[in-house]
Amino acid sequence: MTKEIIHTDKAPSAIGPYSQAVKVDNTVYISGQIPLDPLSMEMVQDSFEAQATQVMENLKAITEAAGGSLNNLVKVTVLLSDLKYFAEINAVMETYFTAPYPARAAYAVKALPKDADVEIEAIMAL
Repeated sequence: MTKEIIHTDKAPSAIGPYSQAVKVDNTVYISGQIPLDPLSMEMVQDSFEAQATQVMENLKAITEAAGGSLNNLVKVTVLLSDLKYFAEINAVMETYFTAPYPARAAYAVKALPKDADVEIEAIMAL
């Protein structure tokens, strides 16, 4: 098994003992991304749409650092602070993905790091 740590300055640094992503053979496991601006490491808080867009930009940067793109994602897990954001996350994701879409699960959770309203983790196949 070949294990490679993926890191890019175009996405937020880990805020705990984990990596942005880990590549094992042709599979990349991307850690959950919250709406942190990678330059300031501050939360984007303008709106839910702004948060979701920042999360997608962070995922995009990591997929590119791993040698792929968002089109290589095969599974995403969306964590929301409230299911009232379900339609909004769909709208934002539609601007980043084209068919065929990755598999997805979406959950409402009690709380997310730094009081974010959205976190997304993903699995990518290269």
